[in-house]
Amino acid sequence: MKAIVLTGMPGSGKEEFVSVARQVGYDIVRMGDVVRAEAAKRGVADGDKTIGGFAHAERQAHGYDIWAKRCLKHITAERTIIDGSRGRDELKVFRAQFGPDVLLVAIHAAPALRFQRLQERDRPDAPRTWEEFAERDERELAWGLGNLIVMADRMIVNEDTLHDFKDLVRRFLEALD
Repeated sequence: MKAIVLTGMPGSGKEEFVSVARQVGYDIVRMGDVVRAEAAKRGVADGDKTIGGFAHAERQAHGYDIWAKRCLKHITAERTIIDGSRGRDELKVFRAQFGPDVLLVAIHAAPALRFQRLQERDRPDAPRTWEEFAERDERELAWGLGNLIVMADRMIVNEDTLHDFKDLVRRFLEALD
């Protein structure tokens, strides 16, 4: 089992990393999908603030590792990307389950660039203003995301072209095999 736990601030390029990983044969487990599925089952309205609030409430009620624990049943392939880890408690769950085969990879991009990318995505949860963007960053950092990023086994900077980033990710993943 080779598991890569992928982390980074919103808009840093995790989704592009995942698309390349899928192309080279990795299975993908998105923690956010697990959160959204659980929120939908419970009738939580779709939207960044409502889903984020739900995820936070679940962390407060059940521990900051709850979403990692809920993801475990979805991790079945020999090579898996676990996208969207937010804190050290989640990483501990994955390392306890999969041992030394877990690699923590952080994607980094400057805030202004991340804000631009999030707006260009035009998803319903995209921040409409810089204030909304900053609020989202603060919420994510409060969950321990910053601590997780600084603990990364590998850091990939995504501030060049999309083509360059995808090429960098492809070479990175191929080097792991």
